[in-house]
Amino acid sequence: MIDHVDGRSENPMIPDGTVAGVVPQSSRRRFVCALALVAGACWLGPRALLGSGDPIKYVVQRGDTLSAIASRYGCSVADLRRLNGIVGDRILAGSTLAVPSRGAVSNIEAIRRANGAIGVARGRWQYIVAHHSAIERGNAAIYDRNHRRRGMVNGLAYHFVIGNGSDSGNGEIEIGTRWAAQHAGGHVRNSNVNEHGIGICLVGNFETRRPSGRQLAALVALIEHLQGEVLRHPTRFAVHREIDGVNHTLCPGRFFPTREMHRRFG
Repeated sequence: MIDHVDGRSENPMIPDGTVAGVVPQSSRRRFVCALALVAGACWLGPRALLGSGDPIKYVVQRGDTLSAIASRYGCSVADLRRLNGIVGDRILAGSTLAVPSRGAVSNIEAIRRANGAIGVARGRWQYIVAHHSAIERGNAAIYDRNHRRRGMVNGLAYHFVIGNGSDSGNGEIEIGTRWAAQHAGGHVRNSNVNEHGIGICLVGNFETRRPSGRQLAALVALIEHLQGEVLRHPTRFAVHREIDGVNHTLCPGRFFPTREMHRRFG
């Protein structure tokens, strides 16, 4: 099997000796039902991301700055100062800030509803692994077709894809069929991490630029939702190169805020 990002072979075997990408017979009914849910609820267009409702609330984390929060949520420092009556740049860890909703990701609510209908195997998932696509176009459906052409029977190697505004909304979260079926990923070489790790791919090449503020906001919202509401137990956050090593991949690129994400999620 070939990973669409760097063209190198991945390990096709998972620990039970079956081929990664084949849905077990016992999972097929759940797989079909979940696919219908995903198609109807979670593959939303850009219109779902551009609301202008009430501000959302953000709890300041240790090490946060106004500029980092503004970048994450796709707004300006001036917006944050104006909404919160802040003079200067000082903010306190543990305090709550209002963040303009135009920078927020609205389809996280659809993801919540979908996950409520998916029979998530909470005890199985021990890792959350972030990737970039290394190309500037694409969405879950496009990558799914690409991966199937390359021999991955279950298609899309990741469990979630976060768009950049090219072929899906900027910050739009899409659920992949592997998550709907609660099936192992195909996003790293390490077979144990494929079996127990949730793969999240952000569309874009972060060797040349940073992810958009809306993409990062979506990633943070998705991880917080998965850890706090779905899995309800600690998981290890990692980026692809930390799992497979820099000799195999640079993913998710030098401009991905790896340190910031580790500061937030450990």
